[in-house]
Amino acid sequence: MTLRIMIIDDDPVTLKRLRRIVEKLGYKVSSYTNPLGALKQMKVFHYHLVITDVKMPGMDGMDLLVNVKIHHPTIEVILMTGYANIDKAIEATREGAFYYLEKPFTPDQFLEIVEKAVNRLQVRREFDKKNTAKKKKSDLPVIIGKSPKICEIETLIHQIAPTDCNVLITGDSGSGKELVARSIHALSPRAKGPFVSVNCGAFNETLLDNELFGHEKGAFTGAVDSQIGLLEVADKGTIFFDEIGEMSHSMQVKLLRVLQEKELMRVGGNRTIPVDLRVVSATAKDLKAEVVAGMFRKDMYYRINVVNIKLPCLKERPEDISLLACHIIKRLDRNKGRKINSISSRAMSLLTSYAFPGNIRELENILERAVAICRGHEICACDLPSDLVEFELHTYHRPKEHMMTLAELEKDYIGHLLENTNYTKVKTAQILGIDRASLWRKIKKFGLD
Repeated sequence: MTLRIMIIDDDPVTLKRLRRIVEKLGYKVSSYTNPLGALKQMKVFHYHLVITDVKMPGMDGMDLLVNVKIHHPTIEVILMTGYANIDKAIEATREGAFYYLEKPFTPDQFLEIVEKAVNRLQVRREFDKKNTAKKKKSDLPVIIGKSPKICEIETLIHQIAPTDCNVLITGDSGSGKELVARSIHALSPRAKGPFVSVNCGAFNETLLDNELFGHEKGAFTGAVDSQIGLLEVADKGTIFFDEIGEMSHSMQVKLLRVLQEKELMRVGGNRTIPVDLRVVSATAKDLKAEVVAGMFRKDMYYRINVVNIKLPCLKERPEDISLLACHIIKRLDRNKGRKINSISSRAMSLLTSYAFPGNIRELENILERAVAICRGHEICACDLPSDLVEFELHTYHRPKEHMMTLAELEKDYIGHLLENTNYTKVKTAQILGIDRASLWRKIKKFGLD
């Protein structure tokens, strides 16, 4: 694997020293003192690893990281800084950085981090080779995330996909259950067969019966022709029952027979039809509790729950929010013909600190709105819903570098509010509970104007 590495630092001496170190490993290296020029070069050549300083004129390393992850999500980024702190390191990780390297460092320390990044790139390349050999990469569903829980789920998917066992996917609404189901199908021997999705909560019992089993001509008034059901459509493939907890007991009995006997009978029919299908189900309910309460059949539960995959809420995987946001914006940007180049650091900070009760679906809705109303090429905090901005206004973290005096604390808090209200003094005064004249005097006193 021939790697192309880019190093960015506004100090020419440091840049030359780092380039020599990396070139000794045999990699192709490009070096830039101007981050904006480096971004333009990324459109011309494909790079695998970017190593950049944080404090630079024109564009700092954090903004460059966000930009790279939006337009080149496969590139690994190492940030270097002489002003390291825990909060910045956490923020960099959330934005998708591979490592946050504190200056000064020795050549050996630098090489160790570079080699770890290279190793990750090589492992990912081999992984992609093995799992896309049968299908084009564009045809495979994409699960975005690098959190431990998502990595565990991806490993489990690859373990069970080649088998033919039934799978139950649980998790809150909007957490990506159908995406997991499609991934299992795409990586299975049934991938060339159909993937049929059925929302059990969208039909009453009669309609669901007809949708699943189909009917024969004359089975009921209006049945002028025979019609095959979705179970037959899914033959040799996978059928996905979304919200299976909404299925009635009588329908569970009919479906259970299909799963056991591998055959069905259309409504109004008198002959059995063989079917060969895999069942993947999903629910936001606690089906085990539903079984205990008598709301769901025990035999059906054990039939569909051979393997259980529990998806985490988005708030349980905050390190994935920046990756998901970049992926979603890139897709929306392509579909809507816009030219959104980046997300501002403050907008991303708002997203990563929000709880997302609606999970990934809510994130998609928020970003679709932002793309629609964005006037420039960068999504800013003002493009996000007001409740996210209000949340940040009332979330103030005192600097931990030293014990602050009352005056220092007051200055820092007022500066925080001014920045987050875009220096709207009326709004800032309302939050502080003082009049505009008092706020004006404090601004002058602390030199915040």
